[in-house]
Amino acid sequence: MGAVMTTGVVTPEAVLLDFDTAGAGSRTLAEVIDVLLQIIVMILATVALGSAATALAGAEWVAIVFGLMLYLAILVGYPVAMETLWGGRTLGKAALGLRVVTVEGGPERFRHALIRAVIGLVEIWVFLGLPALLAVTFSKRNQRLGDMVAGTFVLRERDALKAGKVAQGFLPPPGYEAYAASIDTTVLSERAYQVVRTFLLRANGLTGSARQSLGINLANAVAGDLRHDPPAGMPPELFLVCVVAAFQRRHGVFVAPAPSVLPMPPGPGQMPPAPGWGGASAPSVPTAWGGPAQPPPSGPGAPPTG
Repeated sequence: MGAVMTTGVVTPEAVLLDFDTAGAGSRTLAEVIDVLLQIIVMILATVALGSAATALAGAEWVAIVFGLMLYLAILVGYPVAMETLWGGRTLGKAALGLRVVTVEGGPERFRHALIRAVIGLVEIWVFLGLPALLAVTFSKRNQRLGDMVAGTFVLRERDALKAGKVAQGFLPPPGYEAYAASIDTTVLSERAYQVVRTFLLRANGLTGSARQSLGINLANAVAGDLRHDPPAGMPPELFLVCVVAAFQRRHGVFVAPAPSVLPMPPGPGQMPPAPGWGGASAPSVPTAWGGPAQPPPSGPGAPPTG
């Protein structure tokens, strides 16, 4: 108990992913680093507030109230900001090669980090980490109470990377970096991302017709969801690779390059989108595959032509 465990995560597409969870030892060391950093910041803040209180003779309560708010911001704001902006890592976790992910294997979001931090005030700061240590030691996925409520766990990123167990990353093909960076994936759901990612990773194992048909349908559906006009003549799989790369860059989930996925070139007899697959999910946005032709974009972010 409390040792490193391998936990299976089933994505919404019924894909089983295995992760090595972080045990009590590595999590404790990471937490100690983060706590020491927070204490140092609070000491510096206390010194500054002491000077301010001296200057506010007769109104020391202002410094006291401000100080309490500042301490709360340090205790909660540090882990929330770091984990949200740094893909589930804090300085302590990064030092130990750990990362917070959701139980579905997705990236940690602001709400997850906030729940973990608020509950961490009690289980780590009020009770000196004892509830967290017991929970991590005896829970199936080495989760502390904040993880259980938020629906997250901490994985050993370094070991997972060596074993090839972490979700693989996608890079836009050479020449399409600016185009991928121009794609706004704000409205793309995590489930849609996982569907596209799974298709790209398995595309080389599909038959030609199935790969082409599914690629066209997925590309049309994603383009409709994003309200995005792909360049005319762009192969569907190339567009999907750019979308996944943009999503991973936005959410900080890039870990290791995925195996080569070569987009199929558009043939003269491309299949039109199958009914019910979202080929026309957004009628106001013309589709690039099986729909009317579109002029290629121009200006910054446009993909190469010719």
